[in-house]
Formats: sequence, C-alpha cells, structure tokens
Amino acid sequence: MNKRIGFIGAGNMAKAMIGGIVKSGLVESKNVYASDLNESALENAKNEYNINVTTDSKEVVKNSDIVIVAVKPNVYDIVLKGVNDLIDNNKIIVTIAAGKTIESVENVIGNDKKVIRTMPNTPALVNEGMSALCKNKNITDEELAMVKEIFSSFGKAEVVNEYLIDAVIGASGSAPAYVFMFIEAMADAAVSAGMPRNQAYTFAAQAVMGSAKMVLETGKHPGELKDMVCSPGGTTIEAVKTLEAEGFRNAVIKAIDNCIEKSKEMSK
Repeated sequence: MNKRIGFIGAGNMAKAMIGGIVKSGLVESKNVYASDLNESALENAKNEYNINVTTDSKEVVKNSDIVIVAVKPNVYDIVLKGVNDLIDNNKIIVTIAAGKTIESVENVIGNDKKVIRTMPNTPALVNEGMSALCKNKNITDEELAMVKEIFSSFGKAEVVNEYLIDAVIGASGSAPAYVFMFIEAMADAAVSAGMPRNQAYTFAAQAVMGSAKMVLETGKHPGELKDMVCSPGGTTIEAVKTLEAEGFRNAVIKAIDNCIEKSKEMSK
C-alpha cells in the first residue's frame, strides 16, 4: 500500500495495530508515524518496528495520508482541535474510541472531512483482532476498502452501519474481558482439582481458542457444536446443566446488554 499511516497515541492498541501493519508488509515502516507524550512508549515502538516517532501530533498529521487517533475518549476533542488546521479534505481520520460518534468528530474537524469510525479489540496484540468499520459520507468505497485492509492486517474486519457499533462493543470490543474471566474461572476449578496453575491456564485457554476456531471454520451453529460434545449421561451435559441452572446465559446476556447501554450513554 502506497500510503503513509500516522498514529496519534502509541499505547497498547496503537502498538498492536502498528505491529500488524508492519509485520504483514502492508506498509513499509518508513511510512508509519506515531506521536505520544510518553517518550518511553515511543522509544519502544521505534525500537521494535523501526517507525518514525515524535512527541508532536502535528508532525504526524503533516506526514500522513491516514491518521488513526488512538487516544482516550476524554481527550479526543482536545487532540483533534490541536491538529484541526492540518486536516484537509484528502486526509482520512480514523477513530478507535468508544463513545466517539462520527458526528462528534465532524463537529470538531468539520463535516466536509473524511472520517472512518472503527472499533477494534485487544486480541489485535496477537494478530487475532476483530474490528468494525463505518464511514461518513465523504469516504469513498475505495478508501473504506483500503482502511479495512489495514485493520485486516491484525485480524478480521467487517463494515457495519454506525448504529451497530454499540452492539459491536458489547459482543466484541469489550468481550475479551469476559473471556479472560471465563478462562480464569475454568483454570481455578482445575487448580482446585489439583492441576498446577500454569498448566490449568494452558488447558483452559487452548479450549477457548479451539472452540472459537470451530465456530468460525465449520460454520455450524454454536448449539450444534455444543451438542456434539454432550454425550448422553456424560460429564459435559452435567456441566452444561449446572451452567443453565446457575443462569450462565442470562448473566452473559445481561452483562452485554449493560455494556451496550453504557456505550450508548458515552455517545450522548
């Protein structure tokens, strides 16, 4: 890809994205720029990926065709206002923060600018991220496809309507936290039964990863895959019966419902 990509912010998510982009060979490291006030984070990114770094966000915007704003939601407007005079009608501004709608970004930089709202998740750190993308009216289909290619370099990416972003956050953006809790709980049970802690995490985590891969690669309904494991009168159906009795599904659904509502509140 013959484009220069800039990151305002060089935290964990930005570093994961930079890693995916550079390692995939999609963009040469010399065409990747990152800014941050944390010089240690910049030094780490430079040493690991040989990219251009600076503490001045304006330098990133000046030198980039695509600018990914990877800062916390509470400072988004401040950061955008600080570089607004450098954002012309050709630069593509990509957001990754919960609660920052396309309209809220347009209110700061102008509704004549190119904006793509995205929601990645932390498994991007291991090139297994899941990202959603939606565009404003100024983005062409070709430009959207180009940014989707960038996000696909560190996992999977899908284009959605913006009204679905809150659901994406509940089912994907925040979901790694629920999965980590599930893995931890399974490992705790194994430890209680005598398994060493490190081994317990390996067994539990691999079971989750393999199960997810089966859903994606077989195309079978999760319920069908569950039934394949549940032998009549066996150990698995006993565990499933207990999860149902303890309200496992309801707890998960309620948690995600609350996550979605919080996301909607943050967008107001």
